[in-house]
Amino acid sequence: MTQAYTNDHSQSVLQTHSWRDANNSASYLLPHLQPNMSILDVGCGPGSITIDLARKVPFGHVVGVEYVPDPLDGAQVLATSEGVSNVRFQVGDIHDLPFPENTFDVVHAHQVLQHISDPVQAFKEMRQLMAWRDLQVRIRQAKGNHIKAGSHLHVWAKEAGFALENMKKSTGSWCFSRPDERKYWGGSMEERARSSGLAKIAIREGFATREDLDRMATAWRAFVEDENGWLGFLHGQILCWK
Repeated sequence: MTQAYTNDHSQSVLQTHSWRDANNSASYLLPHLQPNMSILDVGCGPGSITIDLARKVPFGHVVGVEYVPDPLDGAQVLATSEGVSNVRFQVGDIHDLPFPENTFDVVHAHQVLQHISDPVQAFKEMRQLMAWRDLQVRIRQAKGNHIKAGSHLHVWAKEAGFALENMKKSTGSWCFSRPDERKYWGGSMEERARSSGLAKIAIREGFATREDLDRMATAWRAFVEDENGWLGFLHGQILCWK
């Protein structure tokens, strides 16, 4: 795909881009964010919006991608200088995003689609990142499962009779980034997409086609083989005593 961006990343361009933050450029999104979300910011430029989004999800993480490396070093320096550590930047093409499905809760793009050659393909790429997660959510909801149990543990404990002062709430995390870790988790998810109870239910109940599942499996394989692949999970934890 050819790029259609008419500006470069010269200082005069970055100066205007750096004025932007989440409040003045993504206010419509902010009410929908939760503290533990993962966000992809496509076309991040100097990273000012990206970094501000990271502040809005202090227990989550944000990745900013730009199709050329020019502004990314400066973006990382800005994040470090402002003490924002849950953000990273990398090169990526919106027409072919280098992430497997189910990587992000939110995919954001600010004034990007006007500058690219194939906006429809870009939307397809951003949508595809959500496909595996959305499939699992739809199946779990259909089966009466709780989608965000970790964030409700203390509520359920309180309803069961435990006093708030007799609870200790915390979080734990998993991270799959080394080759063996990506092979373990991504390989498992690839197999689930190809042949598992979830796959059978998805097809039987009309939540996905075999072609949909094959695309998801292929994306998981890409995650396994991507040396920059990184996937994290945040878990809610609670201790209760009488």
